[in-house]
Amino acid sequence: MKQPLVAAVVLLAACGTPTEPTETKTVEKITYPETRKDSTAGDTLHGTFLADPYRWLENDTSEETAAWVKAQNAVTQDYLSKIPYRKDLAKRYEELYNFPKVGAPFKVGDLYFVDKNTGLQNQFVHYVRKGLDGEDRVFLDPNAIDPAGTTTFSLMGASNDDRYMAVGVQKAGSDWQDITVWDLSTMKELPDVLKWAKFSGVAWYKDGFFYSRYPEPKKGTELSAASKFQKVYYHKIGDAQAKDMLVWEDTKNGDLYVGAGVTEGEEFATLYVSTGTDGFEMYYHDLRKGGIPTPSTKWTALQQGFEHKTSIIDFVPASGKFLVMTEVDAPNYRLVEVDPANPAKENWKDIIPQKKELLESVSTGGGNLFASYLKDATTRIYRYKQDGTGEQAIQLPDLGSAGGFGGKRDATFGFYSFSSFTDPGTIFKYDYATGKSDVFSRPELKFDPSQFVTEQVFYPSKDGTKVPMFIVHRKDVEKNGTNPTLLYSYGGFNVSLSPSFSTSRMLLLEQGGVFALANLRGGGEYGEEWHKAGMKEKKQNVFDDFIAAAEYLIAQKWTDTPHLGVNGGSNGGLLIGAVMTQRPDLFGVCFPEVGVLDMLRYQKFTAGFGWVPEYGSADNSKAEFDYLKAYSPLHNAKPAKYPATMVMTADHDDRVVPAHSFKFISALQPAQQGDAPVLIRVQTQAGHGAGMPTSMIIEQQADKWAFFFHSVGVTPTFKTEAKH
Repeated sequence: MKQPLVAAVVLLAACGTPTEPTETKTVEKITYPETRKDSTAGDTLHGTFLADPYRWLENDTSEETAAWVKAQNAVTQDYLSKIPYRKDLAKRYEELYNFPKVGAPFKVGDLYFVDKNTGLQNQFVHYVRKGLDGEDRVFLDPNAIDPAGTTTFSLMGASNDDRYMAVGVQKAGSDWQDITVWDLSTMKELPDVLKWAKFSGVAWYKDGFFYSRYPEPKKGTELSAASKFQKVYYHKIGDAQAKDMLVWEDTKNGDLYVGAGVTEGEEFATLYVSTGTDGFEMYYHDLRKGGIPTPSTKWTALQQGFEHKTSIIDFVPASGKFLVMTEVDAPNYRLVEVDPANPAKENWKDIIPQKKELLESVSTGGGNLFASYLKDATTRIYRYKQDGTGEQAIQLPDLGSAGGFGGKRDATFGFYSFSSFTDPGTIFKYDYATGKSDVFSRPELKFDPSQFVTEQVFYPSKDGTKVPMFIVHRKDVEKNGTNPTLLYSYGGFNVSLSPSFSTSRMLLLEQGGVFALANLRGGGEYGEEWHKAGMKEKKQNVFDDFIAAAEYLIAQKWTDTPHLGVNGGSNGGLLIGAVMTQRPDLFGVCFPEVGVLDMLRYQKFTAGFGWVPEYGSADNSKAEFDYLKAYSPLHNAKPAKYPATMVMTADHDDRVVPAHSFKFISALQPAQQGDAPVLIRVQTQAGHGAGMPTSMIIEQQADKWAFFFHSVGVTPTFKTEAKH
């Protein structure tokens, strides 16, 4: 069944057609660097010894690992340098990427902070203006501070008196973050610098804020060692970090994520405690009575145990009640009212009951509630009064993705963004009184969105489950069975993939290629039941859903195996590693990016412990060991004819450490029985993906698409087109 979805997007420079002549491919004999095998490395798990000959590559700071990376990159770059249109792709991508980009304004008192990029700046510049129509002046320019573009600055939130702004600083893509403070009355940075924060927010209270940090790691292990014993502190403005007050810690269990929040009126502090990326506990503390909590403070439990997701959205002074979003007795989520004095579940009152569609989030602003729903992976927004009455649908420009509604309790208007496969992100101003939306910022594009179309299909997976998939292409593309096609998915951690724009993707679409995005189980598109159907021992469902998507595209004559590329990052990198080792015959090109590829040891590095609720752990039981080993890409890289493969990672990735990719390609290269190249591209001075400078993005994506087009045997052509 097909369902028309978005007619939108992108003819950049009317480039080649689907029938463009293909390039004549020649088999290139590649000599891969020799990778040392350690015959003694391995583990005995549940009575089974597993050799791990490439374990030495886990040492990311050793000279031997550095030499190995250099040698592998040299082979990869030599291969890519021989692709004649590689530079043309980079030039075209730069042309496409070079349009002004503007973020939604962020209001602090009478100031508005706006992020802008003129087109090719490495990082967005933070501007500030007085009044919405005031003149922009630079608040922070990362490009001036770090011309290399590898340092990012994020505005983490302003104090409730609008005097101070917390700014997070990250370098070279690492998750480690310094928290700095700026005085908005003088626009000067203060001496306060808080080190070793990671996965932390800032929650302002009185003359300071709560934040989370880890103990300082041992020198040389910053990017690889497991992060243990996160704690919550309170920092008072003007104090040295050594004087920060310890608020909460667990001295026995180091494998916990913790974070504190504060309700808008500083009535309550909230505490989040989690074993990982799934369920969490939620507590609260009355700041009006108890002041800043200490390690001995007894927090009131709203939700204990890690089986559920229950979070406090805000406190409503008029009613004296919390607004709480939960999936307890509601796998698609609901919003309930909770009395802080009587928080037991039997006393909860529905404000927005569970619906058929997934309730993704609820935000507040100007006395309103804004509920964001997903219907078949596209956004629907509804506005309510604080008691849940007066439902009003907010009209969006098309079917796509929207977010950013809400603001402070006294706000009279807010901002939201809308994007789709063909809209990079239009910013709207939304008036709370009239319900009217006006365009605040719309990008000027260098392609014609009207030349592209998006449709949504529902295909059957191996067990008959209907899985949605978006298919994006130029209007004149025909089902000829040989279109160059890229299939992208994620399938995990309750993450929902809805329509989003990618400039890089335009390099494929304007050549008459096809882009497909499949909403696999394991994601959150249809609530907790959809998520749980792709977790732990059910993870194979995710791979089956993806394989079925590829088979559907081929059966429907969108493409064929030689012209089909597949791509995913992080958990999606695991997905690609798993399906290419299970079905190497099905794909023409594979891009496992920053992937979790060693499923028996992932939990031993940086934030890996936090993924155990999603994947399970080989250390837990033989049952978990068995199903993890059955699909672990590293352990299933057996001799076969593999597709053309470019594993992609980065040397500063301390989320999914690069050792995953290093070990996987080391196993894959000697296992390759076919002629297709199996390469690794290691980006230096970069991390898991966030904050990568524009210059690095252009270089990386040009390499990726050059490898893709060369591998599928299609030569791209380039023209120029007017702005739209």
